[in-house]
Amino acid sequence: MTTNAKKAAGQDMTEVAFLLNGTPVRIAAEAPTRTLLDFLREDQSLCGTKEGCNEGDCGACTVMVTDAAGSRALNACILFLPQLHGKAVRTVEGISGPNGALHPVQTEMITHHGSQCGFCTPGFIVSMATAHLNGQTDHDTSLAGNLCRCTGYAPIIRAATAAEAAPIPDWIKTDAGILSAQISSGGEAAGRGGQTAPPFCPTNSDDFADWYLQHPDATLIAGATDIGLWVTKQLRDLGQIAFLNRIADLQHIERQGGQLHIGAGVTITQLRASIAPLHPSFAELLRRFASEQVRNAATIGGNIANGSPIGDAPPALIALGATLHLRQGDDLRSIPLENFFLDYRKQDRRPGEFVAGISIPESTPALRCYKLSKRFDQDISAVLGCFNITVENGTVTSARIAFGGMAGIPKRASAVEAAVLNQPWSLATIIKALPTFAQDFQPLSDMRASADYRLTAAQNLLIRYFHDRAGTATDVLQVQA
Repeated sequence: MTTNAKKAAGQDMTEVAFLLNGTPVRIAAEAPTRTLLDFLREDQSLCGTKEGCNEGDCGACTVMVTDAAGSRALNACILFLPQLHGKAVRTVEGISGPNGALHPVQTEMITHHGSQCGFCTPGFIVSMATAHLNGQTDHDTSLAGNLCRCTGYAPIIRAATAAEAAPIPDWIKTDAGILSAQISSGGEAAGRGGQTAPPFCPTNSDDFADWYLQHPDATLIAGATDIGLWVTKQLRDLGQIAFLNRIADLQHIERQGGQLHIGAGVTITQLRASIAPLHPSFAELLRRFASEQVRNAATIGGNIANGSPIGDAPPALIALGATLHLRQGDDLRSIPLENFFLDYRKQDRRPGEFVAGISIPESTPALRCYKLSKRFDQDISAVLGCFNITVENGTVTSARIAFGGMAGIPKRASAVEAAVLNQPWSLATIIKALPTFAQDFQPLSDMRASADYRLTAAQNLLIRYFHDRAGTATDVLQVQA
């Protein structure tokens, strides 16, 4: 399709249509960076959804969003309205039945005294109801993104556990059968004002590649888990916007020739589920990637393109030897992922070029990933080390070691790799290699950790890796006498 034909076909979104607690809603898309939270509280008087942190950390604004991929919990405070087009949204008001009947998780929260001040309770209820719908019983994980400062988590976990066997209410099931005609029905879309350029919302990567080539300075939004804060905290005008969440061909994971090809639009939740049998250590690392609500929105492409030196996924991908696939118009190129990161927040990405996906080996048994942070759940890494060392006949034949939090970019420990390569796989070799960390990294001190701590911790993680490979239990969740 030619550029003019594509433009004539129309990808600019002029209105947003979705179901809200079972009722069709249509809104003019003239304010594309307006959050769902603001819309719910200001326009719909649905004030059960609370504003706590306004940055996706506390879970007080949690809503249930359903589409063809299923139902998931998301943070309304950093969810822009165009991201909801064609979906169904349930707030805490829609978790109970139309006749006032309580959802099983609501009943059990009352029974087990799971609420005190009540501010966080609506978010907990929605997260619990979503987990109940999906059959999730790892409540420590599904509720890690919901913070409570007065009740304490024990009665809340007891309530979630008690509700596990209860049947799913009929009114919750209905959203799974939503029809586009049902969503789009209704009167004229209501406007709000404040934005002149409608957002571009492509449904395939060909249209997007053509458009982005013409608008290389546009802001690209996939999950909005980072860019959402540009709006809610920095009050930035994002200018021309493209929402990428509807590009289906960037959301696939395929096996081919011993490789996993992962589209840039794959969410962290989807990636974790797919790699768990193949790369369990990487999957466990992703369990600690922010929270359930953030993992359900954040994409692997966004985590890479963000270029953060403390992003959780890039060190693991670099240790795996990932290949990054980039696209500029019709031109495709592939580079080793570690070559993409040039300097702090600076990447090897040309104007109008975007991250299309990555490829990693289907199986890498030697991979181990270790994250150090002040909190176990929902915290930013102080140091993140990923190790992939191959040993044959007692000798190290290859080594890929990558760290986050140790430099201005996710970075390989090249000197450390050289120090262990072609050496006996022994603790003596590991100890001898430790001083070379100072050649690879000169970390900074900040609020998360001092430079000395980071350097010492990185050295200790190599020792941990050796013992882990030897079969010694090194999981920090295991308590040993």
